[in-house]
Amino acid sequence: MAFYLGIDGGGTKTRCALGDDTRTLATAIAGGSNVIRVGEARAREALHASVLEACTAARVSPEKIRSICIGAAGAARPEIAGKIQSILAELTSASIQVVGDMVIALEAAFGEGPGVIAVAGTGSIVYGRDATGRTARAGGWGFAISDEGSGHWIGVHAVSTILRARDAGQDTALSAMVLQAWNLHDLGQLVEMANSHPAPDFPRLFPVVLKAAGERDGMARALLADAGSQLAGLTAKVVSRLMPKSPHAPIAMTGSVFRQSTEVRQVFYNCLHARFPGLQVRNDLVEPVEGALVRARRAGTAKAG
Repeated sequence: MAFYLGIDGGGTKTRCALGDDTRTLATAIAGGSNVIRVGEARAREALHASVLEACTAARVSPEKIRSICIGAAGAARPEIAGKIQSILAELTSASIQVVGDMVIALEAAFGEGPGVIAVAGTGSIVYGRDATGRTARAGGWGFAISDEGSGHWIGVHAVSTILRARDAGQDTALSAMVLQAWNLHDLGQLVEMANSHPAPDFPRLFPVVLKAAGERDGMARALLADAGSQLAGLTAKVVSRLMPKSPHAPIAMTGSVFRQSTEVRQVFYNCLHARFPGLQVRNDLVEPVEGALVRARRAGTAKAG
């Protein structure tokens, strides 16, 4: 019997799914494995842990895996793809396909058909394909200059919101909550931490913003609404490039920001419907690892044939 492995190598979590020709036999979750974000050593630790956990749960030796597909940020860079392949090759002799995280998300949402996937987790990107197979993307150019609406982006803007409020003599519940999350005592330490190198764990502040918004802090709620608007703007760019006239291909969402924030989802939905009346935005969130497993099966079957 042939076995296949799909991996979603995120910046915060790594999700792994092991299956045969028709079924998912086991899944596993480990820490982040984005090489760019966490480094090669931590990526190796997370990838090895998730693969071995799934194999143990399914009672399948890694050597029995025929094909692997992993979706990861930065996969278009040969040096990043090469590192990921080398890490996985330490465990198995399976064929290994490294693709962008948006590719497996699009696969999970629409198979090989047309559609647009908005990804908002630790980072963000929007990726789409029309009925002819033509693709387009927006955003996802890295934490320092892009990734609008992502967990990292929300964390960065939480700090800047606090400091702008301080400049204006205003108060926000975010201040004390962010200081507590980072174990700091005052805004001076916050400024020092935010400007440190390497950069601090900004995505860790996303749950803090969620909590503040839940307690009706106006600045936190405005920040989440801005994230939804930014993600809708990226999506609108892809829709306009691929299918500017109705009927438009459907839109799907994935990632922790969409999953955890109803505010982000609602603003995203409202902005897109204002721009493209009648546009279908699916409510159910996509699990990208399922797309990775489908692609692994497809590659493995083609190889066997």
